[in-house]
Amino acid sequence: MVDNAIRLLKDLIAVDSVNPSLVAGAAGEAAVARTITEAMRGLGLKVEVQEVAPGRPNVVGTLDGRTPGRSLMLCGHIDTVGVAGMKAPFNPVEKDGRIHGRGSQDMKSGVAAMIDAARVIAESGGLAAGQLLIACVVDEEHASIGADALVTRWRADGAVVTEPTDLQIAIAHKGFEWVEIETEGRAAHGSRPREGRDAIRLMGRVLHGLDLLDRDLQSRPPHTLLGTASLHASLIEGGRELSSYPDRCHLQMERRTIPGEAPGAAAREVEGLLTKLRADDADFKAASNSMFARSPYEIAADHALPVAAMRALGTVAPGHPGTLAPSGMSFWTDAAILGDAGIPSILFGPAGAGLHSVEEWVDARSVVQ
Repeated sequence: MVDNAIRLLKDLIAVDSVNPSLVAGAAGEAAVARTITEAMRGLGLKVEVQEVAPGRPNVVGTLDGRTPGRSLMLCGHIDTVGVAGMKAPFNPVEKDGRIHGRGSQDMKSGVAAMIDAARVIAESGGLAAGQLLIACVVDEEHASIGADALVTRWRADGAVVTEPTDLQIAIAHKGFEWVEIETEGRAAHGSRPREGRDAIRLMGRVLHGLDLLDRDLQSRPPHTLLGTASLHASLIEGGRELSSYPDRCHLQMERRTIPGEAPGAAAREVEGLLTKLRADDADFKAASNSMFARSPYEIAADHALPVAAMRALGTVAPGHPGTLAPSGMSFWTDAAILGDAGIPSILFGPAGAGLHSVEEWVDARSVVQ
């Protein structure tokens, strides 16, 4: 017999929900939100749809207990990254205990498990007390406008974000900041070096400084669960033609942050580097700008939420390494937004591999667990 969670997972994979902010003209989340709305209403949940942007709705289902009590939110995103290079991304295939397809691991499996958890509770007589919220949000793969909107209307005493963690209870993850840098040169014919100033070579000085900064970051004492902060140069462009001195070079970099670092650290580090380069060369011209940032997240290991989650994991997966100690995730998640809004949160989700790749899959048994 096909498990209800696996059936729902396949239904969700079959619906294209590629994030339109990542891929121009992509389907977005409207269709998969309708599938989720229908599934939750079929379980008797109270369902509310929050239109975050045109055609991009959050869906929140609520299961109320018979008496007042504490509330728990299960939260997952319903958008996916693009499908370039995939042969049949929306055709879920089950083979050797694995479900393949775009979003199978990241993270329609977590969403299916959330909804099926509500089904199990509802069919077992419902909640004795409190409230269960099933929050399905848009746009996590880009700017997380879904989670930002969610916390303006809903609150809970705790939350589980069902990102794929290989059945590990994760209590921390990294943050990030994107910074752009532009060096200014002087355009001239390639045969006239006294007239031209090479903006790309000037950016080379910046890149050298960033390399030294990254080495310093990775030499610092690591976070217990997350390791060290880091940075990398992500995108660079400059120049117009081979026979001309480039008058500008534009770089976009990413700085990964860890708990304990002050907000805006990356922007300050970059501006400090540029200030030094200007001091070394009065003709050096460059500017920087912080494009976007998301904070890291951490909850205490002895908080009641991860303690209860590890105890529960021991009942469904006895002996699993996740029952021994909490872990951390290197990637950023919506848990940071929930945490910043005052909702204690952890990460817990199924096992699999290939997120954001052409071969994405999730372990079916872990979805059910």
